[in-house]
Amino acid sequence: MIFLPVVERELRLAARRRSTFWVRIIGALVALVIGGGCLVLTLVGFGLRTPSLGSGLFTVLTWFGLAAVLSAGLFFTSDCLSEEKREGTLGFLFLTDLRGYDVVFGKLLATSLQGFYALLAVFPILAVTLLMGGVTGAAFWKTSLALVNALFISLATGLFISTVSREAQKALAATLLLLLLLVVGGPVCDAAFAAFAKQPFNPILSLSSPGYVFFIADAWGRTPYWMALLVNQLLGWVLLGLACVLIPRNWHEIARNPATNAGWAHWLKYGGTRRRAALRRKAMSANPVLWLACRERWQAITLWVLTLVMTGGIATMLAIDEEIMWWILWNYLGGFFTLLLYLGMASQAGRFLVDARRSGLLELLLATPLTARQIVQGQWRALVRMFGLPLALCLTAQLIGSFMAQLGWSGIAATATVTTTAPAVTTTTNVPAATNMIFVTAAGGAGPATVSAAGGLDAPNQLVALATSAAGTLAVVANLVALIWFGMWMGLNSKNTSLATLKTILFVQIIPWFVVSFASMLTVPLLLFANMSQTTTPTASFFMAWYPLLMVGVATILNLIKDVVFSLWARRKLYSEFRERASQTSASAMVTLPPPLPATKALPTLVQSQVGRE
Repeated sequence: MIFLPVVERELRLAARRRSTFWVRIIGALVALVIGGGCLVLTLVGFGLRTPSLGSGLFTVLTWFGLAAVLSAGLFFTSDCLSEEKREGTLGFLFLTDLRGYDVVFGKLLATSLQGFYALLAVFPILAVTLLMGGVTGAAFWKTSLALVNALFISLATGLFISTVSREAQKALAATLLLLLLLVVGGPVCDAAFAAFAKQPFNPILSLSSPGYVFFIADAWGRTPYWMALLVNQLLGWVLLGLACVLIPRNWHEIARNPATNAGWAHWLKYGGTRRRAALRRKAMSANPVLWLACRERWQAITLWVLTLVMTGGIATMLAIDEEIMWWILWNYLGGFFTLLLYLGMASQAGRFLVDARRSGLLELLLATPLTARQIVQGQWRALVRMFGLPLALCLTAQLIGSFMAQLGWSGIAATATVTTTAPAVTTTTNVPAATNMIFVTAAGGAGPATVSAAGGLDAPNQLVALATSAAGTLAVVANLVALIWFGMWMGLNSKNTSLATLKTILFVQIIPWFVVSFASMLTVPLLLFANMSQTTTPTASFFMAWYPLLMVGVATILNLIKDVVFSLWARRKLYSEFRERASQTSASAMVTLPPPLPATKALPTLVQSQVGRE
């Protein structure tokens, strides 16, 4: 008898996959491109010395690595067992002598091997910073171990949620919520307790956070690094142990009495009887796909809750006239909310077509008089109906918060000095932050600061802040449109919702973000330096005044071009190849057979007797 036969089988299968090889190559290439881009930008734009360059490159690569490993559980393990439940193939494994730990560890190895290989391929490029200086050997090894620990925690969290879930989208949301609780919950609680008690920060709950382990990996002095790493490992193994215990007990689908479908869970998902009847009458006459795609409402309720939290926070801060630092903090929270919107829209856009293809609904729709354009337009209208109003309110609140944060940053920049230029004398005067602002002239020079009687900011700077915030909001709207159209195309060509979401986020947001950031950060300094070299009296104020504006303008234009290209391309592919792609994916889904039973385990006696009789 072979120990952990499913693990051995999954390792043999993973070793033969093309993706196992290509993920390592892509991971190393991404780290190489990021490192090369940081070197070019630093040498061209700032001219830092080698130790500072090594430290900065190490920081950039490790933080990107942390974001990647923490997202592994969302896309690789959050739906691995729940997908088997929906397809009904998980029960075949438990007809044998396999135990829960066989299945859990087999899935863990099958889903984590590619991510671990990609992380392993990044380490040699990360080690180049040791040769550059600015990074100690202890910091390198501790940080590498912290990244592996974060990957393990993320995968274990996804496996645990997948054990207790059945729907892909709910599993993805629950995994994200639990990961956020594990990463930031402990440090936030410890920081709040320290602020309330007016005591120094004492890490107690923070020891369970993989983010805290990563944060203190390169810290100087004595830190609770090893204790936190031990607590993280215990937590991860507890989650895996719970998954091993629960999976043999809840893999089957419990039959429900139709009379009990009026419970609160069913009401929360579909609404009451009147709501369902009214939606059916109104949507079915317009487009049947519109009704099919917007029946469930829990996703819209979640977005409404997020919108109410954002608008309530903005209204409260405006009413009590909070300090500048709170607006700046809110701007970072708004960026995090935007990432949640991207993830939710990408998941919702691909979910309908994935589920329709698996359930056979897509074949029925293709047999009706509905055209491909009507099917696609029905889903688009359903998404607009469900999320249009809350998204508009959410983006309005984000625009206001971003505007106030831009004014806050401008006030902080003006805290230090106000410079007035005379023909032969330059004087510097220290003034309060809230009462002055460097005035940017049309020619790009710096003139005297203007101070209002009420101590506020001048009109030109408010217009600059408003334009910057509006450009950011416009980019968010364009990104959401591109995510929806490309997400529908990925849903038509992917085998599950998690894979469709991953490909949508990767191709529409992550890869273009690197390209746009590199292009804008490389182009803008070169343009400014070329302009400054042509002027007779180049000043630092010229660079500081125009650099953020040009960065925002170039990044917004490039993002809009990218979103238009993705939206038009995905829309054209959906209209022209919908029927062909749907037929291919449906045929492949029909011929897919359940995985064979492991040959190393004996069937139960009853099953063996039935096989012998046949």
